[in-house]
Amino acid sequence: MINIKFPDGAVRQYEAGISADGIAKSISEGLARKVLAAHVNGEVWDSNRPITSDASLQLLTWDDDAGKNTFWHSSAHLMAEAVEALYPGVKFWVGPALDKGFYYDIDLGDRSLTEDDLIAIERKMNELAKQANTFNRKEISKADAIAYFTERNDPYKLDLLEGLQDGNITLYSQGNFTDLCRGPHIPNTGAIKAIKLTNIAGAYWKGNEKNKMLTRLYGVTFPNQKELDAYLLMLEEAKKRDHRKLGKELGIFTMDDDVGQGLPLWLPNGTIIIEELEKLAKETEEVAGYKRVVTPHIAKESMYLTSGHLPYYADSMFPPMELDGTKYYLKAMNCPHHHKIFDAEPKSYKDLPYRIAEYGTCYRYEQSGELFGLMRVRCLHMNDAHIYCNKEQFAAEFRAVNDMYTKYFKIFGIDKYVMRLSLHDPAKLGAKYVNEPELWKETEAMVRQVLIESEIPYIEVQDEAAFYGPKIDVQIWSAIGREFTLATNQVDFNSGNKFKLSYVNQNNQPEVPLIIHRAPLGTHERFIGFLLEHYAGKFPVWLAPLQVKILPISDKFMEFAEGVKIQLKAAGVRVEIDDRSEKIGKKIRDTELQRVPYMLVVGEKETLENKLSVRRQGKGDLGMQDTQVFIDAIIQEIHERKSGE
Repeated sequence: MINIKFPDGAVRQYEAGISADGIAKSISEGLARKVLAAHVNGEVWDSNRPITSDASLQLLTWDDDAGKNTFWHSSAHLMAEAVEALYPGVKFWVGPALDKGFYYDIDLGDRSLTEDDLIAIERKMNELAKQANTFNRKEISKADAIAYFTERNDPYKLDLLEGLQDGNITLYSQGNFTDLCRGPHIPNTGAIKAIKLTNIAGAYWKGNEKNKMLTRLYGVTFPNQKELDAYLLMLEEAKKRDHRKLGKELGIFTMDDDVGQGLPLWLPNGTIIIEELEKLAKETEEVAGYKRVVTPHIAKESMYLTSGHLPYYADSMFPPMELDGTKYYLKAMNCPHHHKIFDAEPKSYKDLPYRIAEYGTCYRYEQSGELFGLMRVRCLHMNDAHIYCNKEQFAAEFRAVNDMYTKYFKIFGIDKYVMRLSLHDPAKLGAKYVNEPELWKETEAMVRQVLIESEIPYIEVQDEAAFYGPKIDVQIWSAIGREFTLATNQVDFNSGNKFKLSYVNQNNQPEVPLIIHRAPLGTHERFIGFLLEHYAGKFPVWLAPLQVKILPISDKFMEFAEGVKIQLKAAGVRVEIDDRSEKIGKKIRDTELQRVPYMLVVGEKETLENKLSVRRQGKGDLGMQDTQVFIDAIIQEIHERKSGE
């Protein structure tokens, strides 16, 4: 008999070799029908895989992220089976699950897929799904796997096998399809009830533009049609809110081939948004006791060797420039520069916590195939700061950073968020992570305790920490339910030693500070991209590039309109006059499309009474208001940074 421990702490005994499916059936047939996979000792397993020794067990359903991930990875295999059935001889690279759905990179030879092909593939997937074919796992030696894929003339799987160790290789089969895969998978294809292929794209093999271009086929599946229909509605709304589309329409940013891929140019409207965000950050950080600094855009190779970013981070940095025999790199991160600022003057315990901040410009070499509007770029303006403190101060400082996050969430109307606590993998100490096992345990426990005491929603994930310490990644959801990674809050117990940083403690002895890396507003690029979608381009008044547009009914009222404009500008309001010879209806429609928060219609009655006919974006006509009453109200709305609709 083996002991199975459940998430609630209960322990039950079962015959060795029982599967998660079998355990689920022993509890309830209804539960068993919902199980897609299982966490066994923290690792996701097929639900039909035998458990042969004592284990902790969590049954995974569609309600669990790991359950969805397994469902979508299995759907990728179903799609590959359909593609192979329709187009014999195709080759497959990788087919992972995504946050929503899945894709497969496919070598179709000389064939190009069309919309008609997508319909045929969907039809075939539905046909195969109804067969309810079981996903079968087979452990195989590396030699046998090489022989199998050599016989199939599959260079992509043979390439994958080069990086795998013998004794750790599995094949998965369902129906007539077999693939090299570590799994896990759902019990059978019958659980896949609703299917939609969403996009066809090109993707270089291994993400390298020097390699062959493969076809990347995207899809999404659900256990019922109702959820698929809801998702497709959300997708349509997301298209309307696409930050690239809105960024162009609203004059926020542009890209230019002569400047280079992933290097956005901020237009005047986008620059206003940047300046407002920086103003918010600077005001908030000044109250919180931060000192502002400015650092160069380049640095010598020796500094990045000291920090450990070279060679560890080299693939994400631009190639070095060499001058007088010395190599310089474009700055990919601000932290080493900030460490040098801390070290520039002697510090004592009275100087701690020492908080320094800047909106630093960084450059990272993202692969061209990974670039995406403002979300993945090569030039980033980061709301960065570093806090140098001792262990006794750590909890209060870390909590204060998290409080700053929640303050920003309220300002921007972000209702759903979670802190993702990323921990290290003890098996990878010395390779992926700094080899300080006790410090890892201590700092992870410190961060966890702060999150618990702050009552902030959080989850824990293994093997995603920074190489120098545990971190929190902040996950937020837009108004239409799309998830984004906003920013990070990291603990660093390594850089202080590497840079020989110290302060004089109460005992007059040198001591190395703990370091907190934080960036609550992330980068201008990613955050403004998020806000464009979140607000659908309808920014709250304080953030809107143009806050008020005055619409004279005719040229006779231009003088009054100019007077109102002067008053608004004197109050610090961003305002323009629509002086075109157009009918007032067209002026209103055009201003609505520009997403200007307030429209002021002025005609004969308004001029005679010194009043304004006020229209609000999304609300329509608000009636007549005294000019000064409107000015006082909009000034207050801007000052309070109200989140808008």
